[in-house]
Amino acid sequence: MSTVTAPSARERILESASQLFYRHGFVSVGVDTITAEAGVAKMSLYRHFPSKDDLIVAYLERSNEQFWNWFDGALGEGAPRAQLMRVFDALGNFATSPACFGCMFQLAAADFPDVEHPANRIALAHKTAALERLRDLAAQACAADPDALAAQLLLLMDGAFVASRMFRSSSPAGHVGPAAAAIIKSATRRTRSA
Repeated sequence: MSTVTAPSARERILESASQLFYRHGFVSVGVDTITAEAGVAKMSLYRHFPSKDDLIVAYLERSNEQFWNWFDGALGEGAPRAQLMRVFDALGNFATSPACFGCMFQLAAADFPDVEHPANRIALAHKTAALERLRDLAAQACAADPDALAAQLLLLMDGAFVASRMFRSSSPAGHVGPAAAAIIKSATRRTRSA
């Protein structure tokens, strides 16, 4: 007989905050709402996260890790050109699912426009890493201009996430896969097929 360990107070707080932040944003969700959802006292929250900003940072760091796990899973195996296309097909599926409420890094930058705020710094670091990863894949796919292709693909990705938050399941984000495929094919046409 196996025993299931109950999640720690820290994990319950982080999980509750994650659900609330993702659905409602950072500014509109208060500490009282998070503690009520997690079933913990406010002192327990502050024992694990000295401030709401510390909780936001922990959430964004976890979201970053989850994004890269999703991204790597969507890439799969094969030629870089095909991998890029698979990422955007997966993005179209995710962005039109009930689970998607857009991109939390976009929301973090919007809710915390001060470039010195830790949430803004994490959001910028995430988007910079995404751009670099797309550029590396574009270069591996022999794009004529990997920087330009990466920039175009990041704009598509961010647009899909915005559309998801705005339109929910009827989002035009479902078309991001074919749009990305057209751009990728055009950018890699004159070099070699992958």
